[in-house]
Amino acid sequence: MRHIILLMLVMALVTVGGCAGLSPTEQTTLTGGAAGAAGGAVIGAIGGNAGLGAAIGAGAGLLGGFLYGEHQKSEQDAYERGVQEGYRRAQ
Repeated sequence: MRHIILLMLVMALVTVGGCAGLSPTEQTTLTGGAAGAAGGAVIGAIGGNAGLGAAIGAGAGLLGGFLYGEHQKSEQDAYERGVQEGYRRAQ
């Protein structure tokens, strides 16, 4: 049991370190996929098929994470356009 916990900790650290070079949308997509897979596996285990639950959850999480990342990106773009417009009007 101790080895499994250590392995999971190492995998979590590698995963977090691997996100350093990703764009915000890529990070939310990856996070959504991982969270969806974990949640789907738990629900699938209760229903009797953890693998199928993880696959469905990962797909839903990836889609949700991607859409959320794109939404954040569009908000940031709109903010930057507003700042630039404010600079133009002030001059």
